[in-house]
Formats: sequence, structure tokens, C-alpha cells
Amino acid sequence: MVGIDGPTTPAPDAVARRVLLVAILATFVAFLDGTVVTVALPAIGHELGGDEAATLGLQQWVVDAYLVTLGALILLAGSLSDVHGRRRVLVAGLAGFAAASAACALAPTGAVLVAARAVQGVAGALLVPSSLAMIVSTFDGEEQGRAIGRWTAWTGTAVIVGPLAGGLLVDTLSWRFVFWLTVPVCLGTLLLVRALPERAPGQGRRLDVRGAVLAAVGLAATVTALIEAGRLGWGHPLVVGGLTLGAIGLAAFLLSQRRTADPMLPLRLFALRNFAWGNAATAAIYGALGFGGFLVTLFLQQVAGYTATLAGLAQMPAFVALLTLSGTFGALAARFGARAFMTVGPLLAAAGFLLMLATDASAHYWSQVFPGQAVFGLGLAVTVAPLTAAILGAPPPADAGIASAVNNAVARVAGLVVVALAGVILGGALDVGTFHRGLVVTAALFAVGGLLSLAGIRGRTAV
Repeated sequence: MVGIDGPTTPAPDAVARRVLLVAILATFVAFLDGTVVTVALPAIGHELGGDEAATLGLQQWVVDAYLVTLGALILLAGSLSDVHGRRRVLVAGLAGFAAASAACALAPTGAVLVAARAVQGVAGALLVPSSLAMIVSTFDGEEQGRAIGRWTAWTGTAVIVGPLAGGLLVDTLSWRFVFWLTVPVCLGTLLLVRALPERAPGQGRRLDVRGAVLAAVGLAATVTALIEAGRLGWGHPLVVGGLTLGAIGLAAFLLSQRRTADPMLPLRLFALRNFAWGNAATAAIYGALGFGGFLVTLFLQQVAGYTATLAGLAQMPAFVALLTLSGTFGALAARFGARAFMTVGPLLAAAGFLLMLATDASAHYWSQVFPGQAVFGLGLAVTVAPLTAAILGAPPPADAGIASAVNNAVARVAGLVVVALAGVILGGALDVGTFHRGLVVTAALFAVGGLLSLAGIRGRTAV
């Protein structure tokens, strides 16, 4: 076992347990928000949207405004946690997330809600890298695999609690209460964080503000173009201009990372084989995960007529599997290597989505929805902890914060890009035919993630 911010004397068990608890709760907040909001999208669209195309656009932006700022700034947040200390960054993230959640709950218009969601993403970016970095630098060996497995399992409860709690709140009160849900979790975690030890700020490092600005501009412009392409067409000046600006911004960002002394995206990390291939697999897997959840939740409510509560319950089997099995597969991956798990897991998840091709407009639960959700959940449980362990086990502990930030940025950006393409994939409307098309796209992305893992992942020490 090593210290919270680098190799030291063995950490006392009480400190290690508190580190793991704080890491779980801080990440739980960010994950809970995503799952709760997805269930609330139809209600938000009904109250704040307009025609069908405008409603779909608002729903996409409610998801992607959060993911744009999260994806753009999570890398900078990883550097912040390494330079200024993980506890300090967590405190700022938790306080900001609580305030932004309250602003979302009080939003009078769709535009205000989207803006508040963007602020939530800024705060959320501070949470996940610091949480994972504390685990990686506190535990090692099989103990680290088990800790990451527990982190995966318990943060996965957010994916269980979110749809169910969000559905109940939407059906009995209002969609606005789903945003109040995370406030007490943030405040309670703040009390625990303050009791953790903190290291001295890093010496001789600077924050890559220029890189953060270029990443934010590139991502925001690209996502805006992709979301509006379904409504305006690919030849519209806004779409063409957005794609052009996005390409320039992202290209300039990559160029700046090669020339900056302390880049927010250290390209040297991609020389590590498991880190590079693992992040490629992450992009495919989390793109599928983000789009698949968005697609199924909207279809069950807007086409099949499920209530928000039932739509949340319908997806419970997948997340119960994630909760109960992730720790086991995390420990097994630490012992036997992650490659087999990262190959088989995504292929099982793909099979689960293909099973849902039997779904018609009635979406009969036990015959059409449950089998696919159960198989998908098993695949997800096999995948997530080994994937995280393989990627974060590749760099040295000193790079734990930025490595976890890079991996989470890849995951969130992949999700936001595929969700941004929802209008194009679904043709601007959701029905049985376009739902089936979306299922095939989701399954294909999962399969790509599995094949990338098979091709690239090697033993725990591979570089």
C-alpha cells in the first residue's frame, strides 16, 4: 500500500477505508447526475421544449452541455489534482457541483438549464480524476484491483439509484427535484473529505490554460455542429462553420500539447501500450454506453409509454449485475490480466443490445427488454473494473491524477459525441425503426471496443 499522493509508508487501514469511501461518494455524485437526468429528459422536453425537433435538440443539449465542459476540463482538473492536491480539488468540485445542481433545479427556461448544466460539468470535472488518483496512489497490486472493483461496483449503484429515484421524483413531484437529489450527497462528502491528509502542492509545474481553452472551443464547436446537423442539414453555415472551427481548435490543441512544458494531455502516456489501446477501447465502449442509455430511456417513455419510474426499473438488471459482480471481476483481472475480460465483456454487451431488436412499440418487458438488459449488464460488469485497472496500472503513480483524467475525458467525450449524433442516427425522430437502428449502432461500438482490447491489451506491465 502507498500513500494518498505517492509512495510513502503504508497507509493506516482507517485512512485507506476513508480514501475509498470519499472516492466512491465523489464519483457517485457525477454518475448519479447523469443517470437521473436521462430519465427526466422527456419531462424536461415537455415543459421547456417546443416542436419535436426542438425537443430532441434540447434533450441532447441537457446531456451534452454537461459533457462538453466535463470532457474539456477534466484533463486540466487532473493536472490541478496533481499540482495543488487532490483533497483541495475535491472540495472545490463538491461545493461547485452542489451550487450548480441547485441552479439546474431552479432553471426557468431551457437555455438557463443548459447553461447550469455546463457549470455542473466544470465542477464534475474536478471530482473523478482526483477520486481515482487517490485510489491508485493508496492501494497497489491485487489490493488495488479490489479497490477499483469496489469503486466501480459502488459508483455503479448511482446507475441503479439514478433511474429509479429519478423516475419516482419525475412521476410524483417534478423533474426539478432530480437535481436537488445530489446536493445532500455533495455536502455530506465535503465533511468526509476535510478529514483526509493532504500533500504539499507540486513544485515546478504549471497549468495548461491555453490547452484547456483550445479543447473547450474545439469540443463545443464540434458538438454544436453535430447536434444541429440533424435539424439544419450538413450544408447549413452553422454546421459547416462549427465543424471547421472544431477541427481547427482540436488540431491546435494537439499541436499545443506537443510544445507545452506541462501539457494537460501528456502525449508521452500514449507510448504505454495498455494506456493507448485501453483508451481506444474506452472511446468505443463508453460511446456505446452513453448512446445506448440515452436511446433506451427515451424509447421506453416516448414510444412504448412507460412512466419515468418504470423506465428506470426496466434498466435495473444491467446495473444490479454491475454492482454485484464488478468487485469479483476487478480482482480476477488483477490476478490474470485484463485482456480476456476487456474482450469478452464488450462482446456480451453488444449481444445484449442485439437481443433488444425483438422490441416493438409495446416493449413487452419480460420477453423483449429484460433478456437484453440482463446480458448487457453481465457484459458491463465483466468490462468496467478490468478496463479501469489496465489503463491506470500502466503509468507510474506520479501520473495517477492525469492518467485517470485522460481516461475519463476519453469516456465522456466519446459519450457526448455519439449522443450529439443522435439526431443524425435517428433521423430527427424516434420510432421502432430508428430505435432498432440505434441498437445496431450501439452493439457495433461495443464490439469494436472488445476487438480493440483483444488486439492491443497485454499483461499488467506492458508498455
